[in-house]
Amino acid sequence: MSEAARAVGSGTATLLRWQKEPEFQKAFRAARRTAFAQTTARLQQMSSAAVATLGKVMVDQGAPASTRVRAAEAIINHAAKAIELEDIKARVTELELAAGTQKPSGRT
Repeated sequence: MSEAARAVGSGTATLLRWQKEPEFQKAFRAARRTAFAQTTARLQQMSSAAVATLGKVMVDQGAPASTRVRAAEAIINHAAKAIELEDIKARVTELELAAGTQKPSGRT
């Protein structure tokens, strides 16, 4: 905490006081989301290579059977989760449309 206070040129007590302010909390959450969005984008960029690696391991006859099975399970589990997320998104969109809180274009 003291290091963060020094970084912004403030005292620790001031930083603690700021953290209690709703506007500060809102700005801090927005900054954290922005920073995390960069991490998420990097994960998405790497996901294609990750899937390719899992696929190679899964079909590699020289790999131990247990490793191949774990790769296959990972692929199946992630594919199932992706379908579930798509279904949830579609259901939320339908509910928002029914409630009149979303435009048909998909934007709120």
